[in-house]
Amino acid sequence: MNSILEFFYLYKETIFIIALSIILGIVVISNVPAILHTPLMSGANAISGVIIIGAIILVGHADNTLTLILGLIGIVLATLNVVGGFVVTDRMLEMFKRKKQK
Repeated sequence: MNSILEFFYLYKETIFIIALSIILGIVVISNVPAILHTPLMSGANAISGVIIIGAIILVGHADNTLTLILGLIGIVLATLNVVGGFVVTDRMLEMFKRKKQK
């Protein structure tokens, strides 16, 4: 128990910044109108692409098993996010296409 309190005391600024980032992210995302969803999804895909490259670099320089596993998990999760983002974006863009006339 003492080590947990010591950890929070040592990293209180970092924990505070992470907590504020989470709260700010939730507030911003919940107030986004549906019309802006597609451009924001494209931006999120770009960020996830950068995360994939960083995770590949991490895996390439892995010194131990934990680093390798965390890098591989990062690659898998970011790839799922990019693929899912493209699928959702594609489906949303299909809504704006004109229907074919018979």
